[in-house]
Amino acid sequence: MKQAYKLFISKNILKSIFHTYTFENKYFSNMKKIYIVLFISLIMNGISCSDYLDYQPDDFLTMDKVFSDKIRTEDWLASVYSSVPSPMWGYYKDQGFNIMGDDITIPHEWRDFGWKNVYDYTTANWNPNSGWNPYYWVELPKRIRTGLVFLQNVRIIPEAGLTQEYVDQMKNEVRFLIAYYYSLMIELYGPIPFAPGVIYDVNASTEELMIGQTPYDEIVDWIDQELKGISEKLPAIYSNSNDWGRVTSIMALAVRARMLLFAASPLFNGNPDLADWKNADGVNLFKPEYDAQKWMRAATAHKELIDAAHKAGYELYKEYNSDGSIDPFMSYYNMSLKTINSGNKEIIFVRPVDGGDMNWWQAHHLPKGIRGNAAMGVTQELVDAFHMKNGIVPVLGYNPDGSPIIDPQSGYVEKGFSSQAEMRHTQWPGGGPRSMADRNTGMSPVTLDGTYNMYCNREPRFYVSVIFNEEWLGVANRRVDFLKGGADTGPTFDSPQNGYNIRKRISLDVDPLNNKYTANQPGILYRLAEAYLGYAEAVNESQGPNEEVYKYVNMVRERAGIPNLKAGLSKEEMRNAIQHERRVEFNCEGIRFNDVRRWKQGEKYLNVSLYGMNKNGTKKSDDSSDQAAFYKRTFYKNRYFNKKMYLWPVPQSQMDINPNLRQAPGY
Repeated sequence: MKQAYKLFISKNILKSIFHTYTFENKYFSNMKKIYIVLFISLIMNGISCSDYLDYQPDDFLTMDKVFSDKIRTEDWLASVYSSVPSPMWGYYKDQGFNIMGDDITIPHEWRDFGWKNVYDYTTANWNPNSGWNPYYWVELPKRIRTGLVFLQNVRIIPEAGLTQEYVDQMKNEVRFLIAYYYSLMIELYGPIPFAPGVIYDVNASTEELMIGQTPYDEIVDWIDQELKGISEKLPAIYSNSNDWGRVTSIMALAVRARMLLFAASPLFNGNPDLADWKNADGVNLFKPEYDAQKWMRAATAHKELIDAAHKAGYELYKEYNSDGSIDPFMSYYNMSLKTINSGNKEIIFVRPVDGGDMNWWQAHHLPKGIRGNAAMGVTQELVDAFHMKNGIVPVLGYNPDGSPIIDPQSGYVEKGFSSQAEMRHTQWPGGGPRSMADRNTGMSPVTLDGTYNMYCNREPRFYVSVIFNEEWLGVANRRVDFLKGGADTGPTFDSPQNGYNIRKRISLDVDPLNNKYTANQPGILYRLAEAYLGYAEAVNESQGPNEEVYKYVNMVRERAGIPNLKAGLSKEEMRNAIQHERRVEFNCEGIRFNDVRRWKQGEKYLNVSLYGMNKNGTKKSDDSSDQAAFYKRTFYKNRYFNKKMYLWPVPQSQMDINPNLRQAPGY
């Protein structure tokens, strides 16, 4: 059945509508590169496509030619996919969520090397004229437009391989992408101009074209219904391995659930700071009152997602020891490295990534001594967030001088050094030389003797995620050396500013010095663990910490190798536990930033003084009075945040074009 979609072109984006796109397939293995002129731009001059196409160069492809050919049709579809964010470079340097959050830190010198739009957010240099690479306000409507053109023009040509079934599938993929792009926009901007499927006559008046923002909840309702409907039409999995990355019914349910969780959260649910924001018609863009039913709606959406995912065979990725017990180190390690084709059934939404770009991305995580880019590292605050191996959080907060407030029940010891290697039941080779592993007992080292006690007896996810000083660096057959003047430092800013690099999502075999990288790594945008913790959060907020909440949080903790939550938690205690579990489980995956935003915790986590180990330290010492001691908490920079930054501002260039737009509060 032909979809009732029509093209919507706003004058907000008319200046940038005329583009010649180069579509290089990143999703489907059998496609070629083609060049397509989008004749929609002709409306800028009031010229009809039929008039223009009466005369054309031989190398121009008309819409008729494009959509008469299966390969060209698929290439157009691939172009609609092209704005799906990359959870690798995108979440670092473009969208920048990992850097804008509190998981990862970069030096200010990187601003001049293409990181300005990311770094400026951390200094509160954020305003309607700020540059931001993805530029959702303008770029995503372009991609939505490309999708609408597809829906208008794709047609059934069985002899060309465009069967009814395949055309319907592609249409539903495009419908998903349109809804998904809208969800990305409202996640950052809140209300946006919204007229899905509307076509304006080329002779329409300025008044008709200059639309203002639509109330947030109306957009949420449309996306909710659209994604639910799409989920009933697409397959849950694809039998052809070449199709991984294409939209599934489970992806649609996942994006829907994430959006509804966001809508129920404090930022957009009864936030007094947004209560007086109105559009040009004087209508409130957010409902000023809190709505508890939004949490129930989010819980229902998550349960529908989980049930559908389980039915289709999705499950948490796990690897096992020889005795049948879960190996939490290998499970968490390979969860982010194994592809769907390699048996990783946890992945729900994945974006294929380019191999060449991945080499450079992987190198950015690693120490200078193996020719990594070295200056990017995890924050001390993330290090402190990981549980002890007994499942208790060691650091509860900080004193004004930056010293930690330690939970005495955790068993955490910060000062001193270990006297022997710590052995755990795992096949993970990242903690020490392979010769130390005991094949008879299945025990392998996770730390070596002389390790700073801060890093001992921590949960498996810590070791898989963080590179700390004197940790084993297997590809170099030595320990990491972050002491000033050591093998993994240097005289420039390209060495750790706070004593850490990043291990999360990087294979232990990656060795830039010898040009060894990992290919075919999945770019994961959503995985089943997020559905579990999202469901637990929504149920806790709507019903309290019942059995379902404990069940799904503990499923994640079990895979992580830590004990279950203690019984009898209050609603607030469970809320804190879930938020902390999300912080650790999804560290360095780009999720934390939007969690902090939707929970309205930016002032707490993003407006702070940052501490780490002493990068100028030359001694293996934890003597706080010794300036040369490396192992002491040392201030290295401030980061800043104010409450207007919870939302992205409407770009000033768009405010100048359209008088019916209303700027976000505070800008």
